[in-house]
Amino acid sequence: MMGSDKDIRQVVLDMPKHIVEAISIVKDFKVDSLVNSIVIAGMGGSAIAGDVLKTYLSDMKDLRIEVNRDYQLPSWVDEDTLVIVSSYSGNTEETISAYRDALKKKCKVVGMATGGKIKELFTKKNQPFITLPGGLQPRNAICYSFFAMLRMLENSNLIPKQTEFIKNTVLALKKPMLDNAAKDLAKSLVGKIPLIYASHNLAVVAYRWKCEFNENTKIHAFCNILPELNHNELVGYTKRLADFHVIFLKDQEDNKHIKKRIKITKSLVKHYNVPVTEIGISGPDKLTKLFSAIMMGDLTSVHLAKEYGVDAGPVEIIEKLKDMLKE
Repeated sequence: MMGSDKDIRQVVLDMPKHIVEAISIVKDFKVDSLVNSIVIAGMGGSAIAGDVLKTYLSDMKDLRIEVNRDYQLPSWVDEDTLVIVSSYSGNTEETISAYRDALKKKCKVVGMATGGKIKELFTKKNQPFITLPGGLQPRNAICYSFFAMLRMLENSNLIPKQTEFIKNTVLALKKPMLDNAAKDLAKSLVGKIPLIYASHNLAVVAYRWKCEFNENTKIHAFCNILPELNHNELVGYTKRLADFHVIFLKDQEDNKHIKKRIKITKSLVKHYNVPVTEIGISGPDKLTKLFSAIMMGDLTSVHLAKEYGVDAGPVEIIEKLKDMLKE
């Protein structure tokens, strides 16, 4: 898998290519049976694409989408549920367990991985499967996973046509301004613990930023959502025990109440001498906004890793955990 921060940065910059390739991989792949709910079973980098899909399609009232990060599926799934078994490596033990639970509950299943045990199981049962390209860290395969699922749902007539939105997203991610802004932001974060705040519109992006700081920069980072954080976390600034830097991700579509809360929260945080950065997320459509914001967070974490002199690629402590679980 990719190693150095230079490699990871280029992988992030290649996200527009990943989108085009994902569409090409799926081609006319579709689900023939009608479904009324979708569960994406996955962990870590494979699950976050499901979170983004759920956020993106949140306005669709007649299609329930949930993400399952556990060994078992929710009790409500049934034969009308499509379970997308997503594991980049194909060997994630929680996801394999969830797949077996899906079979017990007679759910419809689609597999998505680079290979591994999951591909072996799906091939053995002749079940529908999408093979993702290998060679990446799972977190860097988000565009492959997301756009493969999006195109599959589009082909299955479960969601409207996405061609225009995908084209807008690819064009937006090619703009160098994202990388330049990320580099500047990274410099301001040196020595700080990032706290990423957003409304529910961009909650999944805030979580993605947190995870990328964890895995690429190898630091702690935390995220929270407005207005809820105004009812608890805000009080924590009264007796601040660490050096924080607050990042507000502001959606142009945030309602007036959220915009007012961000303005007031910013002033209160600054009162306690905590630096604040506001990042306005804009774009011609929801898909473009989500992935522009995701890409900037990914790039910021890689640039910050370089500032610290750490290799953005490996996640040695996670690999150590996996080895210990096998004992």
